[in-house]
Amino acid sequence: MKRENIKFRCSVYEKKLLAMRAKRAGISLSEYCRSSALGYEIVERMTPEQTEQFRMLARYGNNFTHIGNMFRKHDPRLAIEADKLMDEIRKHLLNFKK
Repeated sequence: MKRENIKFRCSVYEKKLLAMRAKRAGISLSEYCRSSALGYEIVERMTPEQTEQFRMLARYGNNFTHIGNMFRKHDPRLAIEADKLMDEIRKHLLNFKK
């Protein structure tokens, strides 16, 4: 249970910036300040636009997987090219997790 208070001064701009970052991370301003001060990693949540882009890339990745499976049955060279494309998409998807 948290019972102690700590106060610090900052400019209006700094307070707005901290509040904006806390909102993007989906946590309170107090939690954001505590986490920052203690050196914890603060992960911002994705915007609705980023979420939609992530879903689209995931669908593309799944589609390429299916296409790659079909290619493996007929022409191994096509499967290699599809695998390269899938790896590239996976790299982009991993960037969203950072």
